[in-house]
Amino acid sequence: MGVSQTPVSDTASFSARLADWRASGERIAIGSHKLFVHRAGDWSDASRPLLTLIHGFPTASWDWHRVWPALSARFRLVALDLLGYGFSDKPTTHRYSIFEQADIVEGLWRSLGAAHSHVLAHDYGDTVTQELLARQIEPDAPARTRIGSAALLNGGIFPEAHRARLIQRLLASPIGALLARSMGRERFQRSFTRIFAVDKQPTPLELEEYWSLIASKQGHRISHLLIRYIDERKRHRDRWVGALVRSDVPVAFLVGMDDPVSGAHMGVRFRELVPQGFLAELPGVGHYPQVEAPDMVLHELDRFWRSVPIA
Repeated sequence: MGVSQTPVSDTASFSARLADWRASGERIAIGSHKLFVHRAGDWSDASRPLLTLIHGFPTASWDWHRVWPALSARFRLVALDLLGYGFSDKPTTHRYSIFEQADIVEGLWRSLGAAHSHVLAHDYGDTVTQELLARQIEPDAPARTRIGSAALLNGGIFPEAHRARLIQRLLASPIGALLARSMGRERFQRSFTRIFAVDKQPTPLELEEYWSLIASKQGHRISHLLIRYIDERKRHRDRWVGALVRSDVPVAFLVGMDDPVSGAHMGVRFRELVPQGFLAELPGVGHYPQVEAPDMVLHELDRFWRSVPIA
């Protein structure tokens, strides 16, 4: 996989550790866009299992940095910033969709020559994973990268149980474009902190890092375009929920119980509809378990992966 020579132009300032993350990644062409990709682990050992990490809205692959070192000791890791996020391209007149993001993940797998991958996803990335799972159970599906297991963190995997925040509902409304244009650091940070557990709030530095990712290349101005996935979830509910119910891929749902958006109530729905799945309830944790409680997440992932073939 070659490193793109295309310069990245933006006005955001990055912390030293976020700048290191960016510098150690690469931008590759997938379709007509350039996507930021970060890898780790021993890629010289093709027998080592591959784990693909898919982030949520509105952040980026940086979300995984706290679990990254431990996971890289076990897997070959690859994470990407989805189209419209982080350090990837952010076209301003694009019709973003879950289907296209799934195409992008499959394009990444093809570029890696990956016949098999496990998936770890969060939030928006959960829905992308559901679409990938749905493709695998389609009759006469073409040959594609096989998903060995799917571990999902807090996300609206059942749209009837999703409790969108006011800011999300407004962004998805007719005034969404106006709101996105007026979105600033302080408004974002006030809203963002409310989905974390009370005693696991992001630090000022973390808030600046997240804002830098979103504001890079004026990405905050397309929030109303990215948020359309909430409506997509409703329209394609049967396909994407059906993927969890019918797939023979082992599925885990790790849920931060204090998340007001996709917390304890989403765990209840998972137990009802996917009783064969692995459910881990994380007390005192909000919407970003991998950031708020990385050790707890790693422990539960280990429990899950010990119950499925990892190869």
